[in-house]
Amino acid sequence: MIAETVCSAVSAAGLGIAVVSAYRKRFLTAARIAAYSLVPIGLVLTGVVGWAADTAFSLKAWVGFGVLGAAWLIFLGTRAVERRRGGTRAERKAAKAARREAVAPAASAPSLGQGASPTTARPAGKPQAAAPAEDFSDIEAILKKHGI
Repeated sequence: MIAETVCSAVSAAGLGIAVVSAYRKRFLTAARIAAYSLVPIGLVLTGVVGWAADTAFSLKAWVGFGVLGAAWLIFLGTRAVERRRGGTRAERKAAKAARREAVAPAASAPSLGQGASPTTARPAGKPQAAAPAEDFSDIEAILKKHGI
């Protein structure tokens, strides 16, 4: 009831200012002021002001706004975590499988090769095996590990 009275008073005051502006030959300004002053009374007549007043003083409505806000915050939080992790579960699983295929199985193990140092003690009964000529398998494994 008070909101309707205030809106009617604001509309009446605005229409009065519009009449004064029209009297001063500022017709465009008077028309704009009249349009703005008719908005509050229009809101009263459509029932928007009553609905807003009922909503503003309703505990049920405020709890509803709180629940909507909590849902919004949870949604934003999950989106932020998903972006940091790099996508959905299926995308992460596919990326992990692709990463496993890119690295050679023995690439992380150190490859010393045969006869790494001449000072190592060898059994006396075994002859020294010939070193393989130009073996680049360990270099290839390192390059594959780094995606080159």
